[in-house]
Amino acid sequence: MNHLANSTSPYLLQHANNPVNWYPWGPEALQTAKAENKLILVSIGYSACHWCHVMEHESFEDESVAAVMNEYFICIKVDREERPDVDQVYMSAIQLMSGRGGWPLNCICLPDQRPIYGGTYFRKNEWTSLLFNLADFYKTKPAEAEEYATRLTEGIQQYESVPFVAEQPEYTKADLELIINSWKKYFDKTEGGLGSSPKFPMPNNWQCLMRYAHLMQDESVAEAVKLTLHKMAFGGIYDHVGGGFARYSVDDHWHVPHFEKMLYDNAQLISLYAEAYTWQPDELYPQITNEIIEFCQRELMSPDYGFYSALDADSEGKEGKFYIFTKTEIEDILSADAELFCIYYNITDDGNWEEENSNVLFRKESDAKLAEKLGLQVDELLAKIQSYKQKVFDSRSYRIRPGLDNKILASWNGLMLKGLCDAYRAFDKPEYLDIALNNAGFILDNLITKDGRLTRIFKTGDINQVAFLDDYANIIDAFIALYEVTFDEQWLTHAKSLTDKAVTHYYDAEKGIFYFTAADDEQLIARKSEIMDGVIPASNSVMARNLKKLGLLFDNENYDEISAQLLRNLVPHLARYGSSYSNWIMLLIEEVFGTYEIAIVGDDFERLRKEIENNYIPNKIMLGGKKGSLPLLQDKFGAGTQIFICKDKTCGLPATNTNDALTGINGF
Repeated sequence: MNHLANSTSPYLLQHANNPVNWYPWGPEALQTAKAENKLILVSIGYSACHWCHVMEHESFEDESVAAVMNEYFICIKVDREERPDVDQVYMSAIQLMSGRGGWPLNCICLPDQRPIYGGTYFRKNEWTSLLFNLADFYKTKPAEAEEYATRLTEGIQQYESVPFVAEQPEYTKADLELIINSWKKYFDKTEGGLGSSPKFPMPNNWQCLMRYAHLMQDESVAEAVKLTLHKMAFGGIYDHVGGGFARYSVDDHWHVPHFEKMLYDNAQLISLYAEAYTWQPDELYPQITNEIIEFCQRELMSPDYGFYSALDADSEGKEGKFYIFTKTEIEDILSADAELFCIYYNITDDGNWEEENSNVLFRKESDAKLAEKLGLQVDELLAKIQSYKQKVFDSRSYRIRPGLDNKILASWNGLMLKGLCDAYRAFDKPEYLDIALNNAGFILDNLITKDGRLTRIFKTGDINQVAFLDDYANIIDAFIALYEVTFDEQWLTHAKSLTDKAVTHYYDAEKGIFYFTAADDEQLIARKSEIMDGVIPASNSVMARNLKKLGLLFDNENYDEISAQLLRNLVPHLARYGSSYSNWIMLLIEEVFGTYEIAIVGDDFERLRKEIENNYIPNKIMLGGKKGSLPLLQDKFGAGTQIFICKDKTCGLPATNTNDALTGINGF
């Protein structure tokens, strides 16, 4: 066994028996590279990554390849989910070199960690040849290697950085129109989503566009959002038997997924479908939301109410084997009922994807259209499908399951907690709030250290002090959301405390930006800032929105100023490609339209809170209760149950019912 045997990361443990002499990232490996004057080979991936498994089987399990790696390199394995800071540095290098990135990520570095070459997946022969060439290059041309490392490291340090903008501009609807009109060019008006293949769900994108469509009354954007939500939910990217979305589809119509299921995707998709239901109710949305939550609760939730990270794409060494069916298998399970199930999910004898006779389940038609074709009532069709689906689910449960990545990450648990709160807001199901409160309790008990700082990874009996900005940003966001559905101020107190820690340890006032790593953490070759929104919103954009909300809730000008500075720095870049700045655009939307502070006070606050939540007001924060210490709540108790609508530090007259309260809000 190599140096990974004592790791807690499932991904690193997958490589513990490789003939490659892997080290985990840390002082031992880095000092050995310097002492032996060897190039460092940094190989980064995650446990649910299909192509990571392929490269392991082809190269890292091969004795001859391992011999080359061990002879000329100090080989370091990194779980990108445990060490996103390391991943961020070397991903920047790969993108600068090749214009693209992904995992597995393989980077060759000088003994001082500065990269000289890299890429993603390499075939075995290509990989071996590359290693020989790089080892020879370093031996025969060390000065050239040094020069290239210097230039590349300078590029990494500048990559994804923005200049400080001192002057506060005036934001207008015209700014928003310019950004979204540029973004519209990338909409797929036939299949939904953006561009062609591969297609990622990108939940934050569609939440942003939903809010824009509503507030700007842009019907074309609204149609694009609804099309995407339906196409994703009908596609093979969604697990129609067990719930939950895969990470992306390899085609342009959501049919064939890469089958890994990530907590971060599903958490955000709960938020998206829940909000969509409040925006424009559709019975598909609560179904999808509930099935995702049931999947996460059943397959990703620990006994202590923390949420695990992912399910693998592969089982029994084959991608997707757990999820696909032949028509014969369905007939064996359902007998005479199989035909209807096969029609509903487009299952054929020949199969509908690359594996012979195998099918990825997907839908084409709405229940109403299909019921009409089949001469059934919609309720009758749905009852039959639900019954058959349960039988298929029960049968599938006997298969060998995909591997579970049982890391519990603070950042992704924050996303899940936020999703549960959003689902509770939309559907008023107490069980959603119960799971949310249990998860929040887990976070308080296990992911916050004695000095009030976060730890990224839950490890039994071991509080690891390292956390990153995304951990703070997403936990703070979730605690604010939990306050808004409970009016329990302890959650805001925790959010404010974590915000102050983040500002102290991660914020650079001179640059007007948060670093991804704390000032007192390990210093890599570059201290990076996460600015562009991806499949998960950038930690800087989440912090900017958190600070805006907390600035209003606590009447804290410092929070307001930091949020405003962050947005000022980014606004000049937003029109480039909206998809990469969607969370920033949501903050800009809130600046243009303002934020309503809706305070509900008195004994009957909970009923009125639920009534307010039934109305789509995306640019709002909620506060209140029977008592409260927040500045906006002062002097508002004692006159019965009332609703106050406030904006721009001004409150309207109190109302005693929802209709009267909402008359002053845009769109009502």
